[in-house]
Amino acid sequence: MTGDLSAALRAEALKVRRSRVPWATGAAMVLAGLVSAFFLFVLQDPARARELGLLGAKAQLAGGAADWAGAFSLAAQVVAVGGLIVFGTVALWLFGREFSDRTAKDLLALPVPRRAVVLAKLVLGLAWCLALTVLLLGTVLASGALLELPGWSPSTALQGAGTVLATAALTAGLATTYGLAASVGRGYLPAVGVLFLTVLAAQVVAAVGYGAWFPWAVPALLAGTAGPGHPAPGAAGIAAVVLLAAGCSAATAVWWERADHST
Repeated sequence: MTGDLSAALRAEALKVRRSRVPWATGAAMVLAGLVSAFFLFVLQDPARARELGLLGAKAQLAGGAADWAGAFSLAAQVVAVGGLIVFGTVALWLFGREFSDRTAKDLLALPVPRRAVVLAKLVLGLAWCLALTVLLLGTVLASGALLELPGWSPSTALQGAGTVLATAALTAGLATTYGLAASVGRGYLPAVGVLFLTVLAAQVVAAVGYGAWFPWAVPALLAGTAGPGHPAPGAAGIAAVVLLAAGCSAATAVWWERADHST
């Protein structure tokens, strides 16, 4: 199995290197980091925020305070909200492209078990999402240094980066949903529909107060998007995300093993 997985990983990595999608997702994360830096720039000067009017008010709501704790909090919110779309794009591209490009039959003709192909895609997707998160953290650190944000300390950095990485891990787990949807739907469009549906549902469920129990809302609540007055999701909410990710991963592997790929 190890040799099969290594071969599948090499094949998947070659596809990623030849694609422009990694560059697009990387640019999206850098742009999100720069927007967060702009919010912090506005918050550094209350008078400047008042001059900008509504934009200043939005920055105050999103960023909280113009310090390092606020910078990491914004980064976690970016990963929880924007990351669900970006990480979801990674998952639906990894699986959906095989059907849109009509390469699924060729892929399954290789002397590699189908479960190894699915596992390789999942592993590569997780590594891809981790790289995007590190890229975002690098953008936050660079912009924070340029803005000379106050409140830096090793404990603040470790706690903030830990929250960002934990949020990213949960969000990447949720992205397995879209890999399953792209597989069952045999292409991008069904997965895109599921992506938009879950993003909308997460907003609605969180707004009515049940976000801590809804897996797609848990990373955003962990990142603090609901504000300091709302508690973070408990172990049950995090366990729901883990179980969902494991279930979708297993279901994807089973579908690739048993589905009729002759059509």
